[in-house]
Amino acid sequence: MHILVINGSPKGDSSITLQTVRYLEILHPELSFEILNVGAKISLYEKDFSDPTAAFQRADLLLFSYPVYTFLVPSQLHRFIELMKRNSASVEGKYCAQLSTSKHFYDITANRFIKDNCQDLGMKYLGALSADMDDLTTPSGQKNAEDFLAFILWNMKKEFFEPIPQKLPKPELHRASVPEPRAEKSGDVVIVADLASEDEELQAMIDRFQAVSPNQTRLVNIHDFPFKGGCISCFNCASDGTCIYKDGFSQLLRENIQTADAIVIAFTICDHSMGSVFKTYDDRQFCNGHRTVTMGKPFGYLVSGALSREENLRTVIEARAQVGGNYLAGIGSNEADTDHSIDAMAERLAYAVEHSYVQPSNFYGVGGMKIFRDLIWLMQGLMRADHRFYKSHGQYDFPQKKTGKMAAMYLVGALMNNQKLKQKAGSKVTEGMLAPYTKVLNQAKKEKGIS
Repeated sequence: MHILVINGSPKGDSSITLQTVRYLEILHPELSFEILNVGAKISLYEKDFSDPTAAFQRADLLLFSYPVYTFLVPSQLHRFIELMKRNSASVEGKYCAQLSTSKHFYDITANRFIKDNCQDLGMKYLGALSADMDDLTTPSGQKNAEDFLAFILWNMKKEFFEPIPQKLPKPELHRASVPEPRAEKSGDVVIVADLASEDEELQAMIDRFQAVSPNQTRLVNIHDFPFKGGCISCFNCASDGTCIYKDGFSQLLRENIQTADAIVIAFTICDHSMGSVFKTYDDRQFCNGHRTVTMGKPFGYLVSGALSREENLRTVIEARAQVGGNYLAGIGSNEADTDHSIDAMAERLAYAVEHSYVQPSNFYGVGGMKIFRDLIWLMQGLMRADHRFYKSHGQYDFPQKKTGKMAAMYLVGALMNNQKLKQKAGSKVTEGMLAPYTKVLNQAKKEKGIS
């Protein structure tokens, strides 16, 4: 049994995730493990893909190993998957699985991204182990890793794998028309796009949005930005937000993009995602740490491609807005009724800018921020800029701080567990629970002059 480990961490052999693989290698000397450090060597593989090609031939099982970066895999691994497809990697019929580590912040979307792309390549997908970064240091985490490998090998022996979806026909896209620009415009909306010269459909969508938008717009095309590399999780930025790269990205982000009243993201769907260029853009925003620096700023999207087929990508788009505290004004798509979808998004975005419109977070936002809250609290000594931000914005909302409400619940609990008191109270318990809301309604009536 020859297992090819696709190590997507930019840290190479120093990857925390890879240590779980090393642990399994020690326990199973009868298995052959080969490590391909694709995250650390991505620049080399962009020039010469011969080593990965040869490694694929030797493999019985491909095991993707990576840390979760901003909802998905690191940009370096994302780029490697693009190269696999570009070079027509001979992996059809190969078994594959994945092992990721994180603090469980949207590990589900990262895992789904790998699964979808593996199945695109005709691989037999077996499953995923999504571990906490510290799991290997615990007996339970070690057992989980051992059990996972045993389960994967058992599935291979039984020839069990998830069905490969049928390839759908190429979607019919509808090019946006471009009217005369509106005469009066206000505000400042920045369009951040991965726009290549051949992206005519996306260009038409951007042109229409700029024409119909009630706001002044400007375009920042990151397609040709001279990124010196993707985020390498070096934590150089942890104390003061200064990125180790000196390619001007931090200045572009903070002075040209985050200063706008609203942000529109424009891209063509590629490999079930926004593409590796946008993944580099997203990962490099770690110079802001886990700080929601654009909180309250509305977002919109212009997406060329069959978005209705991309459940995971839609989840990432919504979750990114929810966690960031951004109102998602809509998604302009060229699947159907292109012009209307762009116009509606433009109008909603302008409304949100004018009225400072925000919405309360749903599970995506609340759950994601609680993970970050606990992480930064524990790592405040390292992530000092994040800690200052969370503290000043009241994001340390631990429930144990709400001692008054906890005491009240103890009283209510004692009442409900005493049958005599419970019978005497009767409907007054419900009335007591409604009392704060009744007060709000009565105040509203008073202000409106309603008796």
